[in-house]
Amino acid sequence: MRAVLLDSSVYIAALRSGNEKALSWRRSFEASLWLSSVVLEELYAGSTSRDQFVIERVERDFDRVGRILVPTLNDWILTGKVLARLAHKYDYELVGRSRMTNDALIAMSAARKGIVVLTANPRDFARLAEFRPFRWQTWSG
Repeated sequence: MRAVLLDSSVYIAALRSGNEKALSWRRSFEASLWLSSVVLEELYAGSTSRDQFVIERVERDFDRVGRILVPTLNDWILTGKVLARLAHKYDYELVGRSRMTNDALIAMSAARKGIVVLTANPRDFARLAEFRPFRWQTWSG
């Protein structure tokens, strides 16, 4: 069974559609499903009061099974290095780099654990993978 982590973009699509059952993929997913603490932060930061109850349930469920992935110091360091290389290659200004910090943290920590990232945002993850190989796939819903 492979390990999989859903990017914020996948959770946000489920929340916007009102499909709370989609947030219970852990029951029907044919993989070991993980939650990134970075994704959790993004979900809380963009949540409505209605969404917070759902997000709290997701957090509790993943915490119970010990599958919340937290970036290490080395993940932070690799994130900075990758973002610097990406900025140089693609001429990203400071805003472009800071916008990708969370995606880079998700990618670096997932790479460390060999976890596949599923995302509805393939452009940024494809660029990050140029500088630090990790497994990712586009979420097709």
